[in-house]
Amino acid sequence: QVQLVESGGGLVQAGGSLRLSCAASGRTFSSYAMGWFRQAPGKEREFVAAISRIGVRSYYADSVKGRFTIFRDNAKNTVYLEMNSLKPEDTAAYYCAAVWNWDYITIVDRYTYWGQGTQVTVSS
Repeated sequence: QVQLVESGGGLVQAGGSLRLSCAASGRTFSSYAMGWFRQAPGKEREFVAAISRIGVRSYYADSVKGRFTIFRDNAKNTVYLEMNSLKPEDTAAYYCAAVWNWDYITIVDRYTYWGQGTQVTVSS
């Protein structure tokens, strides 16, 4: 069992930066690849970024590539999403999630555990 709690969301101007954190409970955090997703009102939840169990591999949606960075600290049971050059279209609730199989990192339904989300609002 893994419980996930996101933090770090807020209101920021376009061009600004935020760092999201996702703290995990349990001893099996390093057994899972971790992903970040986001969901804007009226839209489906979409993949943002993922990182492998020990952080060797990462993968990004085209819409955030070059602006967002995902990294993890397994000693702290935490995964992060550093977001730079934020745009109004990045406004959404952001969720972290855990998945067992790297092959499914972009697929919402394959993730086993989810956090409650943190809101990011980017003003123009």
